[in-house]
Amino acid sequence: MGRAVESDLVERLLDGEHRALARVITKIESQSPGYRDIVSEIHAHTGHASVVGITGSPGAGKSTLVDKLAKHYRDQGETVGVIAVDPSSPYTGGAVLGDRIRMASNVGDMDVFFRSMSARGQLGGLSTATADAVKALDAFGKDRIIIETVGAGQNEVDVVKTADTVVVLVQPGSGDDVQMLKAGILEIGDVFVVNKADMEGASRTVAELQEMIHLRDDDPTKGLNMGHHGAGAMSETPGHGGQDGHGGHGGQDGHGGHGGHSGHSGHDSHGHGGSPHDEDTDAPDEGEAKPTWTPQVVETIATTGEGIETLAETLGDHYTYLSESGELEVKARQRAGEEIRQLLRSDVNRLLERELDRRGGIEQFARAVVDKETDPYAVTEDVLEPLRECLEDGDD
Repeated sequence: MGRAVESDLVERLLDGEHRALARVITKIESQSPGYRDIVSEIHAHTGHASVVGITGSPGAGKSTLVDKLAKHYRDQGETVGVIAVDPSSPYTGGAVLGDRIRMASNVGDMDVFFRSMSARGQLGGLSTATADAVKALDAFGKDRIIIETVGAGQNEVDVVKTADTVVVLVQPGSGDDVQMLKAGILEIGDVFVVNKADMEGASRTVAELQEMIHLRDDDPTKGLNMGHHGAGAMSETPGHGGQDGHGGHGGQDGHGGHGGHSGHSGHDSHGHGGSPHDEDTDAPDEGEAKPTWTPQVVETIATTGEGIETLAETLGDHYTYLSESGELEVKARQRAGEEIRQLLRSDVNRLLERELDRRGGIEQFARAVVDKETDPYAVTEDVLEPLRECLEDGDD
């Protein structure tokens, strides 16, 4: 009976019923019985939406930017899903900020689905529930999915596991650029947005970001540990795209673009980084050099919407690069692999916790270790032995 009810819920979601979508995401977040069956059923209907992760320090204006970006997509006739990963409540584990009233430009628009979700104790990180919620929005038929993360430091790198394109927001004059480099955020950003570009110090922040990108692209080890993020804006051969960090000044439309590609410049006065993609570029044949991507820098003033169109075009350029270079498929495989590992770790951990409880609980083992009756390694071997034997028997 339960399985039939869940199948009915999935059918309603696939039919475009917003109420069913909300219920599915609630089940996913609370890990209600049967939620895995739901995710399994909708899996075959995913893979159509483009997913953008937006991260950056608190106060950088992420929520306002997400609001205006969603409005831009709606003006283009596209449907949007927004997941805001909020700080977890220390009491309930739920999102502290709840469904924040921050989508002012999209109030009453049923084609913008907004949901706050708890980071479940991993500030800046994306829980498994968030990744499954993205699948629900994708299967529902949303054209664009935006994930806004908490913005709390090192754990922001988790956004890479779920998003096709990673946008990092920087606030002028706050020292965020240096902090990003320390936290490793520079390595995951595909597009950098200097928001509040009307503030003093915006030009300096843009220049510093360009220099940091330039230094990263000059790092001979970047290709060894950075995946597609170590690639240099889209070009047919390595070295194009203004690797001096200031290429593309005074491009074809007269707007100076930093880090441009083959003479192209920014889309407008807020486009730093140029247009990294030629419209008639075909996917490379076997043996040809793959297109590469140098992170772009875009200036915006989210409160007024200035620069949002340029940002949307740059995001489109990056998605085109991912599709034509084959990186989109590579990233999908990487995400699937990481998800399998995460689920295995989670499930095995639960099995082992039950085994510990069956044997008297962790406190009993800890007491024995402190009393020098045994040691942590011996306890681990003892608890894992049945699982190891079971897996080894399977090999036979």
